[in-house]
Amino acid sequence: QVQLVESGGGSVQAGGSLRLSCAASGFGYSRYYMAWFRQSPGKAREGVALIDTDGTTRYADSVKGRFTISEDNAKNTLFLQMNTLNTEDTAMYYCAAAHSRSGFDFAQYNWNYWGQGTQVTVSS
Repeated sequence: QVQLVESGGGSVQAGGSLRLSCAASGFGYSRYYMAWFRQSPGKAREGVALIDTDGTTRYADSVKGRFTISEDNAKNTLFLQMNTLNTEDTAMYYCAAAHSRSGFDFAQYNWNYWGQGTQVTVSS
């Protein structure tokens, strides 16, 4: 049974930091592209950061320089270190796994699996 379980969300003041984790099981983690997405009320879901199977990382412009995606392949766990948070970062954060892609944009990956999400709330 495939599972992606996010944790680490919470409430933080602007300027603070959080580290999200996503524990994966039930599929060949090391062969999948992994990513973090977020969605806030009334807005479309957006890709935040992704990591390819070769370790290459990509970020949305809005989080470049503040967020870092990483993974521990031995533990099948994905991380998102979020620094210098601001109120615009408030959202539900989801991790996702893709087995294939047709390009390098978030929308060009075939996201097969999704987690249930973890809420991040940043107050001013």
